[in-house]
Amino acid sequence: MDEETGYEAVRSRDARFDGEFFFAVETTGIYCRPSCPAVTPKRKNVRFYPTAAAAQGNGFRACRRCRPDAVPGSAEWNVRADVVGRAMRMIGDGVVDREGVPGLAVRLGYSARQVQRQLTAEVGAGPVALARAQRAHTARLLLQTTRLPVTDIAFAAGFASVRQFNDTIRQIYARTPTALRAEAATKLPAPAPADPAAPLAGVPLRLAYREPYHRPAVFDRLAAEVVAGIEELTGPPGARTYRRTLRLPHGTGIAAVDEAAAGPWFDARIHLTDLRDLTAAVQRLRRLFDLDADPQAVDERLAAAPRLAPLVAARPGLRSPGAADAEELAVRALVGRAGAGRLVAEYGRPLDVPCGALTHVFPEPKALAEHLPLAAALEDGSVRLDPGADRDDAEQALRTVPGVDAATAAYVRMRALGDPDVAVPGRPADDAWRPWRSYALQHLYAEGESAPGADRPYLPLEQP
Repeated sequence: MDEETGYEAVRSRDARFDGEFFFAVETTGIYCRPSCPAVTPKRKNVRFYPTAAAAQGNGFRACRRCRPDAVPGSAEWNVRADVVGRAMRMIGDGVVDREGVPGLAVRLGYSARQVQRQLTAEVGAGPVALARAQRAHTARLLLQTTRLPVTDIAFAAGFASVRQFNDTIRQIYARTPTALRAEAATKLPAPAPADPAAPLAGVPLRLAYREPYHRPAVFDRLAAEVVAGIEELTGPPGARTYRRTLRLPHGTGIAAVDEAAAGPWFDARIHLTDLRDLTAAVQRLRRLFDLDADPQAVDERLAAAPRLAPLVAARPGLRSPGAADAEELAVRALVGRAGAGRLVAEYGRPLDVPCGALTHVFPEPKALAEHLPLAAALEDGSVRLDPGADRDDAEQALRTVPGVDAATAAYVRMRALGDPDVAVPGRPADDAWRPWRSYALQHLYAEGESAPGADRPYLPLEQP
């Protein structure tokens, strides 16, 4: 998109472009999302940036009215399979915070210098700056939604020191952490309930997305896949709550997401044993609910196909759900829902404190390696399903694993790796649906077509 088109989006306050680019105003030193409600600046004073980190790197501060750091992520990073797209997904998952730039480069198979050069050329900021912007957003979230001490928040957000935390917050928000907390628009939540069987309050979140979003079909899909012990879905249609446990880099978590609509976001809560996992937990929920998609682009393309046009009209903004845990999804795709429940009961890690019907975390590959060749391949690294994995390589590796057929490998590519353009062998597909064939399959599934069973859509029937 050229800058003149971008400026028209700013003039019209078009929320469809939130997260796709940011604009900054030289006369104020502020950067915003395209839908910012402030008075539209003169064109000569506006500069455009592909990421918030790029705007910050050029000396601009985040707008306090539109909160540009809280927008959905760019749909481009989910679509792209090149090194930049893979790097952006991995940075979003917190790899730089946990392993540094060298760790990111090793995972991508490039040198740190090559990664720095390619990211800077395409998104206007290197991996350190991108991770720094993400840490700042996590810190603001914790400051304004929890009662945690400021010092604890600094390290939970991924900062190396309190001084680095204070300097970053002042630079990006033009406020001290204490002042930023005082300006919170919502009341801080009450302490978590003492009853261990009651749902935990956790960190309240708003998971933003681009409208439209067809919530009922996605929650119906999740309801059909619930595995006892690690997931539950409660409440009547339209007001359901999906809850699940999470296996995270530093500990475990419990996430709850509400179906009821309050705005262009999902109300959610995440309870963590280690707050350093907040960024990773948020990104995994975003992938599960496909919150960074561009529904306008998807619907426009699919609605041009005669077979899909009435389905798109019936479910505008239908998403292609991903996975909260890619390795878990792969195992579940192979063994089916009932088999996954048995694995949880026998090999799952019990929660320190059960929470309602949630009692376990899905077993990690190491616990299953002696029993499932797929788990052994995940454990030894011959199959990689992390956010930065090469999709073609991952699918080819999956197809070498005993018991994994072409349909299962394609399904894992669609769900675990978030590929928006997967054609599952033996299932309806049309090249006219490209590059959104994964979404076309979701429409067919929601309509009840071509699904051999609600337990394993688009896959062979569950094996005994």
